Amino acid sequence: MKKMVIAAGTGFLGSILIGYFKDKAEEIVILTRGKSGTKNNIKYVNWDAKSFSGWEHELENSDILINLAGKSVNCRYNERNKNEIMASRINSTAILNKAVLQCKTPPKHWLNSSTATIYKGSYHKQMDEVNGDKGFDFSMKVARAWEKVFFKTETPQTLKTALRTSIVLGKKGGAYPMLRKLAKIGMGGKQGNGRQYVSWIHQHDFARAVEFVIKTQTECVVNVVSPTPVRNTNFMAAIVKRVKAPFAIPISKLMLDLGAKIIGTETELVLKSRNVIPKRLQENGFTFKYPNLDEALQNL
Repeated sequence: MKKMVIAAGTGFLGSILIGYFKDKAEEIVILTRGKSGTKNNIKYVNWDAKSFSGWEHELENSDILINLAGKSVNCRYNERNKNEIMASRINSTAILNKAVLQCKTPPKHWLNSSTATIYKGSYHKQMDEVNGDKGFDFSMKVARAWEKVFFKTETPQTLKTALRTSIVLGKKGGAYPMLRKLAKIGMGGKQGNGRQYVSWIHQHDFARAVEFVIKTQTECVVNVVSPTPVRNTNFMAAIVKRVKAPFAIPISKLMLDLGAKIIGTETELVLKSRNVIPKRLQENGFTFKYPNLDEALQNL
């Protein structure tokens, strides 16, 4: 492709996509709250994710627009943080809709972040894009509102895809480095009752899935998850095995509640049962390089 624009591309997922696409795209432009400039042939352009300031011109003649903007959910769900989590997703998506519509030659395909947390927690039913059940707790409301503002504006010249992504396992960011540390100090046992499912995907498969969506021009919603969600007990055991920890102390819900308050996060991030599968990716012919958790961890 000639030109790719990644909004909010300086974080963990953005770095994965930059590393993967830097030799596949002639030009990559990153919209960032940081300073404008060029580094390693990547162009960085300042934006505030809610108003025009010149960055919108970068969308002209681009092949792909990817929006990753949104305040991290790794925080306490007080009113201030909840408002920021919602607004950061809604505002960035809304202003990008306006920018796309005013382009003379708009992006051919826009991939917008979403989340696999849009589905209800499930210990039995596997959630796919067609039959998945959506709920109405805070995280689900955010996801539903996010996708609503994304799709409600029609962009006749630009395809749209919402990426319902799960936990992305990577070497230098996301949840995995912290889980490795916990396992190394012997705190790698099950979390809560351990029955909750964990939907995950290796960082390389995440980037490959994004590329596949682009190449196949897949529209609407896509679950970007591995085909093998695992119970939390097995998930943590695989990490313990990977780091060769001699023992693994389980962490009760009470301990998780206390720890979450101390470090400023929510237990939902580890206790909700995310039993999500990538039906559309697989039906369209995508093959995972790391469908098995043990193999995925060996590569990290």
